[in-house]
Amino acid sequence: MVNVAVDAMGGDNAPVQIVKGAVEAVNANKEIKVFLVGKEPVIKEELSKYTYDMTQMEVVHASEVIETAEPPVMAIRKKKDSSIVKALYMVKDGSCDAFVSSGSTGAVLVGGQVIVGRIKGVERPPLAPLIPTENGVSLLIDCGANVDARPSHLIQFARMGSIYMESIMGIKNPRVGIVNIGAEEEKGNALVKETFPLLKDCQDINFIGSVEARDIPAGVADVVVCEAFVGNVILKLYEGVGATLIKKVKGGMMTSLRSKLGALLVKPALKSTLRSFDVQEYGGAPLLGLNGLVVKTHGSATEIEIKNTILQCLDFKKQQINEKIREKLGTQD
Repeated sequence: MVNVAVDAMGGDNAPVQIVKGAVEAVNANKEIKVFLVGKEPVIKEELSKYTYDMTQMEVVHASEVIETAEPPVMAIRKKKDSSIVKALYMVKDGSCDAFVSSGSTGAVLVGGQVIVGRIKGVERPPLAPLIPTENGVSLLIDCGANVDARPSHLIQFARMGSIYMESIMGIKNPRVGIVNIGAEEEKGNALVKETFPLLKDCQDINFIGSVEARDIPAGVADVVVCEAFVGNVILKLYEGVGATLIKKVKGGMMTSLRSKLGALLVKPALKSTLRSFDVQEYGGAPLLGLNGLVVKTHGSATEIEIKNTILQCLDFKKQQINEKIREKLGTQD
């Protein structure tokens, strides 16, 4: 049984969508037990709406909630009985294998490093979401944890991303690219120019060179490396364009009787295609390089993303991602 601590109070749709997603996850897989952490009366009221195996669900009371606008470091220090802090300690003490939250990104990042702790030898843990592409998915690393990264950080991101894609996605010798404004090696800002030759010399990754943003959706690289400012812009633009296109396609099919009839014919295939570009289908973004598994979902996550993220934790645990990163990147005390 894989034990997953879930922050029931974090995010725009808490606790309704969080609880619903947790119930759907345990109903989908008997190998998972969810610990919903937060205000017990509120959580239990939501749980009363659903049918599920009670041995797979437990409520852990936490009296405080860290709000998105709060300074992360101060919130982690002062709100010891918050859902985020309490759940992170459950990962630290080993009672849970993973932590999932839609709450304050800053608090999750700070808490993950301060409470769960980094693997010795890992300089900076990156957030690494899967993003849909023409051929399947790519890993975008980093998308929000380290805005002012150094070349040595990006090298570790590339190595951790390769481990992830090989272990979780089953891609042998994954292609690694660095985000740049052109394909030529001499292009880019100071960080990219300094990092590029170091990636070329890295023997344990399959570095393919620079990747332009327009080529990312085509799936030219399995691991897309960048610092967090660039990664977050890519991710948000990706999500915005995807949502707009889906809306426009659906709207266009309702403009006339002919288009409506056509929509009925292509609906099954179209639904499958549009679903493949829905970021919620791919779960959350793990904070790689910690001593335990911490996964951040969107603040606007619905039950679909929560369910998929919880199920994702099962794969992380089975494939021993942290252990593999520790083996390749970690250093001895």
